[in-house]
Amino acid sequence: MKKDPWPGVIDRYRSWLEVDESVHVVSLGEGGTPLRFAPRLSERVGANVYLKLEGFNPTGSFKDRGMTMAVSKALDEGSTTIICASTGNTSASAAAYAAAAGIKAVVLIPSGHIALGKLAQALVYGAQVIQINGNFDEGLRLVRELAQSHPLTVVNSINPYRLQGQKTGAFEIVDELGYAPDAQFIPVGNAGNISAYWMGYQQYHEAHVIERLPKMFGVQAAGAAPIVNDAIVVEPETVATAIRIGNPASWKLALRARDESGGAIMAVTDEEILRAYILLARDEAVFCEPASAASVAGLLKTPVVPGSSVVCVLTGNGLKDPDTAVSQVQVPKVVDTSMKEVAEAIGL
Repeated sequence: MKKDPWPGVIDRYRSWLEVDESVHVVSLGEGGTPLRFAPRLSERVGANVYLKLEGFNPTGSFKDRGMTMAVSKALDEGSTTIICASTGNTSASAAAYAAAAGIKAVVLIPSGHIALGKLAQALVYGAQVIQINGNFDEGLRLVRELAQSHPLTVVNSINPYRLQGQKTGAFEIVDELGYAPDAQFIPVGNAGNISAYWMGYQQYHEAHVIERLPKMFGVQAAGAAPIVNDAIVVEPETVATAIRIGNPASWKLALRARDESGGAIMAVTDEEILRAYILLARDEAVFCEPASAASVAGLLKTPVVPGSSVVCVLTGNGLKDPDTAVSQVQVPKVVDTSMKEVAEAIGL
């Protein structure tokens, strides 16, 4: 049988993930996402800014890095059904990897609070999607309770294999740059990703692959900022649906990443997120989902050392949330099919 030309993160980093050779790897060719230099953003903040474009993963988000691990391990342990609560990206990724593994995926989503692109993915991949009259945190509570009494494997970031897979993003950044950045900005929702990246950097540091560690800056939406406010948010609200979480599962791990790195976790408003969202599209030709732009919104309000290296992780593709995209632009007007009218519309 022919092998895929891109082996995916498990085969690429197997020795760093401690995955036994006997484990059947369920991969869609995740990882290897671009680390793009952002010239205009760099000039704006006076540093060398790079964008880690996780929207290039198979289902359009960083979740695929962890899902290949979680589903591979679930299959190895004999599981036939995986389950997750999701604001969108996890459901899409879980559904895709379950389809690849030939097992069932069940996803719980908050009714009316999931971006259309993500819901469409989960449904098309064949997951059983259940909408609940509640938020993500309530969904995760239900998932945990169900898994305690039924043969279900939870693939949210409380699954330790998820973070193991997601830490490969840090490996790729170092492998590409040849060193660790001075600072990394990353959106924080359930807080697994900032924890996973810090885990990856630490592992490379302990193995003497890198000499120094980056400062980790996590960015929450102001309407869903429990870590910043040190209090659970019962009704989180933000345009950035992927980080609309009021009680992060990896809260303590995120605090550890912040404190051990000498970084910070901050909040940005929806207005700041949307400004960064448009700036990325217009200045850097990068179309990301709103939650991804939170990392850049955080950078824009944080003084950085002039000339330092900064990585902003953009966690998902802009097509995940087409409604927000359309709401931020002027809908083209209709003109007749005459050269005169088209020329006038152009402004010629």
